[in-house]
Amino acid sequence: MAHPVTVPPFTARLLAWLCQPVDNSPLIVFRLFFGLLLALEAGGAIATGWVKRNLIDPTVHLPFIGFEWLQPLPGNGMYFYYGLMAVLGLLIMFGAYYRVSLAAYTFMWWATYLMQKASYNNHYYFIILLGFLMLLVPANAYAAWDVRRQPETKSLTCPRWCLAIFAAQIGIVYTFASIAKMYPDWLQAMPIKLWFSVKATYPIIGPWLQNHALQVFIAYGGILFDLLITPFLLWRKTRKWAFSVSLFFHLFNSAVFQVGVFPYIAIAFSVFFFNPETIRRLFFRKKSPLSRTGKLSNPVPEISRTPPVLYLLAIYFVVQLILPVRHWFIPGDVHWTEEGHRMAWQMMLRAKTGTIYFEVRDPSTNQSQTVYPNQFLTSKQASVVPVRPDLIWQFAQFLKKHYQQQGYKQVQVFAHAQASLNGRPYQPFIDPKTDLAAVPWQPFKHADWILPYQK
Repeated sequence: MAHPVTVPPFTARLLAWLCQPVDNSPLIVFRLFFGLLLALEAGGAIATGWVKRNLIDPTVHLPFIGFEWLQPLPGNGMYFYYGLMAVLGLLIMFGAYYRVSLAAYTFMWWATYLMQKASYNNHYYFIILLGFLMLLVPANAYAAWDVRRQPETKSLTCPRWCLAIFAAQIGIVYTFASIAKMYPDWLQAMPIKLWFSVKATYPIIGPWLQNHALQVFIAYGGILFDLLITPFLLWRKTRKWAFSVSLFFHLFNSAVFQVGVFPYIAIAFSVFFFNPETIRRLFFRKKSPLSRTGKLSNPVPEISRTPPVLYLLAIYFVVQLILPVRHWFIPGDVHWTEEGHRMAWQMMLRAKTGTIYFEVRDPSTNQSQTVYPNQFLTSKQASVVPVRPDLIWQFAQFLKKHYQQQGYKQVQVFAHAQASLNGRPYQPFIDPKTDLAAVPWQPFKHADWILPYQK
């Protein structure tokens, strides 16, 4: 006879809280904003020329290592690709064929994320994560076309975990962004000074941005905002004030830094911190309240009935806690080596510029050729390659194949690179004696051909 599984009291209370039915209004509102922003992001990528600059104009593509087989569609194919994503974003917003539309958008977005790195942005990665989380929740159970098609799917509630996972996700983003800012150059506002120096001609605010005291205030304010905004949004007594500060902070960032849809997604996330009943009253006045207290009964679930999705989410959040700190275990300054920089919420933390040229040799014939990136790459790609070691290595691999096709029997590629971090003097970046054509890529090990940063 099987013995019943004994659930520790804390686990039982946690499961009861996570599985408690609550008003699903925050989830529905977020779906509306999220779908709209996805449509605007895809459509805007066409309208602003981003698709042309990054996916159509380049003749040499620099995808994530291991995904070289993933290439943009030929001709104007990427315009149709992004046009389809814009339509899918609208379908998500209206809750029409929600999971199919969202799965298709997420897959297509992930593919374009992997096929180009020259324009890497944290919010591109963030959208992938949100696509995954939104696939797990019934965000189409109310105010959705799917409910009109299948009325039996309509629901006024969802388990509390459907809301909690989004608060947890944005909390991780904010917290690690704050920790990442706690390094000397940021505390001296060095990157901010460099960024603001090119914005002096901005109407009204341009001259103000040149004030050093304001730059220092923004540097420390950024640390405090990222560190405190999540707990202040969680605490009922400070929630409204925290939302007001969040609104100003993200709109300021959008106006000054033009960082895409991330500020608006972050603002939309605020719905997950307010009482679901409050969100219902604000957005869905005709929707029936759950009860006078806005709560439903919440029996303690047995451990054997714990939704499998919670185990999946536990693994997901463990990974989300590991990725931002992996660079702590890699030798060198992450702002210099870039190792562990992506997917770690290292958001706008350093100003880095560089110069580079490559020497291609064939030792069997003593042939040699000096190559500059702009001979093969677009201006955008050529400006990024000198400061990112993985792109330097990838371009060296491209040169190896190219010159093999040109008749070189033994191809060696040496990079002569210098870089400047946060306005400091240029210094050697890549070991010029290392044949990058012969060096294998080791994603979990420090590349010793990246020269140490001399502070």
